Amino acid sequence: MSLSRFDWRRDARLAYLLVNLATLLWAGNIALGRALRGQIGPLTLTALRVSIAGLLLVWLFRRLPAADRRLGRDWPSLLGMALTGVFGFPALLYLALNYTTASNAALINGAGPLMTALLAAWLLRERLTPHRLAGALVSLAGVFLIVGWGQNSTTTGPAPNLGDLIMLVNVALWGVYSVLGRVATRSRSTVSATAFSVWLSLPFLYPAAAGEWRAATPVLSPGLVVAVLFIGIFPAFVSFLAWNEGVRRAGPAGAMAFYNMLPVYGALLAALFLGETLGLAQIAGGVLVITGGLLAALALKPAGQTAPADAAHNPVRRGHEDA
Repeated sequence: MSLSRFDWRRDARLAYLLVNLATLLWAGNIALGRALRGQIGPLTLTALRVSIAGLLLVWLFRRLPAADRRLGRDWPSLLGMALTGVFGFPALLYLALNYTTASNAALINGAGPLMTALLAAWLLRERLTPHRLAGALVSLAGVFLIVGWGQNSTTTGPAPNLGDLIMLVNVALWGVYSVLGRVATRSRSTVSATAFSVWLSLPFLYPAAAGEWRAATPVLSPGLVVAVLFIGIFPAFVSFLAWNEGVRRAGPAGAMAFYNMLPVYGALLAALFLGETLGLAQIAGGVLVITGGLLAALALKPAGQTAPADAAHNPVRRGHEDA
C-alpha cells in the first residue's frame, strides 16, 4: 500500500497506540502525584483535576442526544460514582503517595479491573469465568506480595506501610465505582455518565479542598501549575477519550491486555524521574499482577462482540472508572 493511500484512521494498530497512550498517562498521573507530595494536598489536587476535566467534558456533553443530557432516575448511581471514583479514588491515591512509592502504587493499582470483576460477580450476578477467577487470584497474590514484602522508601522490613494499605482500600473503591458505572451506563452513554459523575462530585470536593487549603496552603510555583494542568487535561480527560476509542477499535480483550502495561509504565516512570528502585518482591508481585490481568483478558470477547471491560482510572465503562 502506498503512503498516499494509507488511512491511519482505519489502521487497526492505532487502537493499541491509543490504549497504550491512556495507560501511560495514568501511570504519569501516579508518578506526578508522588512528585507533588508536600507541594499540594490530595483534596486540593483532586478538586483542581476534576474541575479541569469537568470543563473539558462540557464540549463532549453538548454533542450528546437530549435524553443523555438529562439527569434521570439513575441519579443515585451517578452520585455514587461521583463519591467513589471521582472524589474518593484520586484523593486516596494522592494521599497514599505521601507514604508509599509510585512504583508500589502503580503495581497495586494494576489489580483494579480484577477487583471490579469480583465485585460485579457478587453485586450484579455477572458470570465469573474460570479465566477471570484464576486471573483475580493470581493478581491478588501479587498484590499481597507487594504490600506484605515489597521494600520501599518507608518500610525496612516485611510489613505493609500506610500508603500500601490505602491503595488496597482504593482498589476496592474503584471496583465499587466501576460496578456503579455499569449500572448507570445501562440507560445512558459513557460520556453522559462520566460528565454527570464529575459534576456531581464538585459540591463535595470544593468544601473539602477549602478546608484542606486552610490547614495546608499549596506551595504555589510555575511547575505546580503546569503539573496540575497536565493532570487535569491528560490523565483525567485525554486518556478517557484514548481508552474508549481504543476499546471501540480493538474490543475489550485487546484493550484490557494492554491495560496491564500500567504497572510497567508506572515502575519505569518512577525509576526514570523519581529514582525509585524495585525490590525482588515488588518485581515478583508485579509479574503476578500483570499475569493475572492477562489471564482475565483471555476471558473477554474479541472485537466485534459486545462485552464491557472496566479498568482502573477515570473512564466509567471501558468498552466504556476515577476520573
